[in-house]
Amino acid sequence: MIGKVKTGESFRGCLMYCLHDKELNGGGPVVQDRAEVLLYNRCFGSDKELIQQFSEVRLLNQKLAKPVLHLTLSLAPGEQLPKDKWMELAAGCAQELGFQHNQYLAVLHKDTGHQHLHLVVNRVGFDKRTLSDSKSYKKVAAFCRKVETRFGLRQVHSPNRFLPKEQQVQRLDSRKEGLRMHVEQVLGGCRTLALFEERMKGLGYQVLRGRGIAFLDGMGVRTKGSEIGYPLNRVEQLLAQQEVKQEQSKSTSSNEVSAGKCAGDERKNEAGAQVVQPAIGGRHQEQHSSHKALEQMLRPEQGGKGEAADPNHLKKKRVKQRKHTRL
Repeated sequence: MIGKVKTGESFRGCLMYCLHDKELNGGGPVVQDRAEVLLYNRCFGSDKELIQQFSEVRLLNQKLAKPVLHLTLSLAPGEQLPKDKWMELAAGCAQELGFQHNQYLAVLHKDTGHQHLHLVVNRVGFDKRTLSDSKSYKKVAAFCRKVETRFGLRQVHSPNRFLPKEQQVQRLDSRKEGLRMHVEQVLGGCRTLALFEERMKGLGYQVLRGRGIAFLDGMGVRTKGSEIGYPLNRVEQLLAQQEVKQEQSKSTSSNEVSAGKCAGDERKNEAGAQVVQPAIGGRHQEQHSSHKALEQMLRPEQGGKGEAADPNHLKKKRVKQRKHTRL
């Protein structure tokens, strides 16, 4: 079941449309007896009497500009409900939307391929209170879902904005899905809005900019960026992020080149140090050899078979040498 709701200013125009046969531009009637009144609530009579009754109660709140509430409840093609079920449905709708104590009229139409019911409601009550039209679309959609379950009618998905989050069902639109993929692809390689527009043009889209952003495809179909998840502020944000990434990439590349040069210099220094190191080792060995020779020269004389010389014998020898010198 599909429900529609409108508010208006004239009871005359709404009641005359619902109660009479529809004509084509002054021609003959399309369908005879297309309208059948199923339910009167706190009103009764002919079209003129109903108009007068509704208008009199409206005067209880003359500040209200749109006192007319017009509801349409339509079945899917091929579905039918008996009159008593339609009457039950009308009373349930009044209870659900809170106008059960107001004037209203339920009219069944049979001029199309599907049954549909019109409810003409006076928003002004006998207590001078005004029936609120806040969230009326959401209320009607919720009522239709209940009716489908109660009477075994075909299930119809409500618009997502009128459903709880856990019940939302996304409809696949191949045109919008293709546009979304193209926008995502192009944004991945652009950092300016001008370049983005140029590349989208290459894919067959015209980018329209004003307070927001929209796309016009080759078939002349206009799609807002917000409808595919890419409003203007998000497009600009993603382009700015791409610019930052490219700047960071350039900075990283220059740092890697500088690091490579420094590493080359260090390797050269290490190679030079390795070349010099053997020379330093040779000098050290020469110094060690000279120290060793000096130690050998300073060692005391040894006797035969490796024994040390007798100190008394060396003393006597030095005395004999002095005497010989005197002679």
